[in-house]
Amino acid sequence: MHLLDWRHELADQLSLHWQQLRPRLEGLIDEEYFWEPVPACWSVRPRGTSQAPVQAGSGAFTIDFAFPQPDPAPVTTIAWRLGHIVVGVFGARIGDHFGGRSVDYQTFDYAGTAAGALDQLDEMYSLWIRGVTSLGDEGLARPCGPSEGPFADRSMAALVMHVNREVIHHGAEIALLRDLYLRKTALTSDGPA
Repeated sequence: MHLLDWRHELADQLSLHWQQLRPRLEGLIDEEYFWEPVPACWSVRPRGTSQAPVQAGSGAFTIDFAFPQPDPAPVTTIAWRLGHIVVGVFGARIGDHFGGRSVDYQTFDYAGTAAGALDQLDEMYSLWIRGVTSLGDEGLARPCGPSEGPFADRSMAALVMHVNREVIHHGAEIALLRDLYLRKTALTSDGPA
């Protein structure tokens, strides 16, 4: 009987998605990174310019939030979604589970350019996937611990699946926003097709 290599399967799920997602992010420009498709979006903004109840970050740019989150939640920009993946999906967990630097929304230095955000994304993805592939059967089976809130008593394997889902769905949202931005620009400059 062949034993399933769960570490490989979990890492492979995200790696295969990454091979589709990362090329879709090439050519991202600052105007597109910050584009607000509707009024009152949440985004990453120069410090002091946000109207959001919470403006988190340690550098020249902050990310918009509110606690509790409004219902319905605001539409978010590509900048916001990339910041969320970098910090909330990968970053905090790398520090908690793989010995990386501690990353959180309040102290992170958010990128003020598309290129800077993609560099942050690449770094965090590399650290996350390296951490996941370092887990053995015992590492995948161990409970996540109190830093993971509702996942505290769940296995690391469950957390890895959750992170994979987060990257897949936010990556798809970013790809859609890129498609809409491209069409918006084409309609604005050439008129309706």
